[in-house]
Amino acid sequence: MTKQIPEIKMIDSTFNVVTEGYNFVGKRMAQLETDVFEARILGKKMIVMTGRDAAELFYDESKIKREGAMPKRIQKTLFGVNGIHTKDGQKHKIRKAMFMSMMTEERLAHLRTILQEEWKRKGLEMEQKKRAVLFDESEELILRAMCRWTGVPLTDAESWRRAYEVGVMIDAAGGVGKRYREGEKVRTETEGWIQEVIEAVRDGRMQAEEGTPVHTVAFHQEEGELLDAHMAAIELLNVIRPAVAVARFVAFAALALQNFPEWKNRLGTTKELNNFANEVRRFYPFTPFLPAVVKEDFEWKGYQFKEGRHVILDVHGINRDPRIWEEPETFNPDRFNDFVDDRFNFIPQGGGDPDTGHRCPGEPIAVMIIEESVRYLTENLSYYVPEQDLTINMVRMPTLPKDRFVMDNIKVKGK
Repeated sequence: MTKQIPEIKMIDSTFNVVTEGYNFVGKRMAQLETDVFEARILGKKMIVMTGRDAAELFYDESKIKREGAMPKRIQKTLFGVNGIHTKDGQKHKIRKAMFMSMMTEERLAHLRTILQEEWKRKGLEMEQKKRAVLFDESEELILRAMCRWTGVPLTDAESWRRAYEVGVMIDAAGGVGKRYREGEKVRTETEGWIQEVIEAVRDGRMQAEEGTPVHTVAFHQEEGELLDAHMAAIELLNVIRPAVAVARFVAFAALALQNFPEWKNRLGTTKELNNFANEVRRFYPFTPFLPAVVKEDFEWKGYQFKEGRHVILDVHGINRDPRIWEEPETFNPDRFNDFVDDRFNFIPQGGGDPDTGHRCPGEPIAVMIIEESVRYLTENLSYYVPEQDLTINMVRMPTLPKDRFVMDNIKVKGK
């Protein structure tokens, strides 16, 4: 028997989303005692879902699509207009194959080496400063590492400015007013920078080694044609920009080491370090929710989903779902010792098949950045954490510790 989807009886819930942030969905689910409800957001009636089964449905390409789902305001700051996040079917698979071709074991091992080298450089820089803001330093470090790995030229003189601009793009995705406008502006400027690189590679003014991401994207063909230079720039930024966003996880990882110091001496093996990185991704807020559109009419758990209806998946809530995680409000990396990832029960960067579906192709890079950052912070650096505000604003999206994790009296061990 068909069931009626519970509905929020408000003209529009956009204000509530903005003022409640990460907690908006979970609060409504608790009030309505449901895993699915309807609400009008941004003027459109949307189906909001949570839970492991909802994630599996969300990534079922026979029922759910991405075309027409991502708001233009998000494309204009975070993802780029008409980039891979808006593709479906064969178009998406061809574009996704381009991204996945960069994620070979050899290429990822090279990136790990670069990250280790950049942390050594960064440690000495922070020691000279004596006092540093870890989040800001991490954004600059990651941008440098990703530019080296992708083959995008970046001078010492411009690294901080470019890192700041990419950071503004990321931060603007959940902003309004001046915060959003600045993000939109620097997105245009940053795309221009990367487009110049693409064009220089194509016409031979800049040499790019075959197999590097810049070469891969510059000469990627679809239907026998190279990508438009602007679109190629957007997609190359979609390799670099998500990695820079991981600076938030680096700050959260440092916060975890501060708040749960018992784990500092339990990170001696690769497995323990990987568990810690995954628990940081599960425990701390990153992606709040993701949008999609119903591809055709179908029924799910007795509920009718109509073609064209917009759908929102509660990413944050699934990573805290007590039906999946024992004591989800407790920080416990050991939970990953025996955890089996079925692609829908742990989705900090999307779910489903990473090779062909919409799961983030750069997820291994995100984990690697956290691992190498934690490794350096615990093994190679000593520092004092001065009094500061490290509360996490769950309304602000994307969020991070308020003072961005200030470190003092920084010293490199065993130079």
